[in-house]
Amino acid sequence: MSDLAALSESITAAVPVTAATIARGELTLEVAAADILAVMAHLQGPGEFKILVDICGTDWPQRAKRFDVVYHLLSLTKNARIRVKAQLGEGEAIASVIPVYPAAGWFERETFDMYGVPFTDHPDLRRILTDYGFSGHPLRKDFPLTGYVELRYDDELKRVVYQPVQLVQEFRDFDFMSPWEGAPHILPGDEKAAKP
Repeated sequence: MSDLAALSESITAAVPVTAATIARGELTLEVAAADILAVMAHLQGPGEFKILVDICGTDWPQRAKRFDVVYHLLSLTKNARIRVKAQLGEGEAIASVIPVYPAAGWFERETFDMYGVPFTDHPDLRRILTDYGFSGHPLRKDFPLTGYVELRYDDELKRVVYQPVQLVQEFRDFDFMSPWEGAPHILPGDEKAAKP
């Protein structure tokens, strides 16, 4: 039995895990959102996964539980990485893991800002990457690719201004000829080549 398989068995015996898979040399645990604090506390304590590397989200609009909140952990003593996933539906919240991993604050704010996933009991859940009056969440699959207004700093007015988006694309001349066939014109230096 491999080290990851033994680790998977010991974790699933101790905490509520809905699925455990090993792929590409990493263990992935799927847990219910309600159990995230218990699972993370076990992984940080007896599990010896002391380092929270990242928290991110993924968007699956076709699923009933649209979002995955994904936690990446590292154990230096076990020389192992682990991924913990929790599924959430639109408008559902998940508990903040700041009591277990204090470094989670910024990561949770990023996930909230980009996907709109709220974290309960987060001490300062505000937008962190987008602007103050920004509406929507940019990493959602249904987020519009072009907006109606853009934000920029106007140096003449000395303030931030909103203005309509202008999508300007200059005229370009594309040459769709295959590079394998060669150009029909003579390139500089070709006149020196010997003619058969």
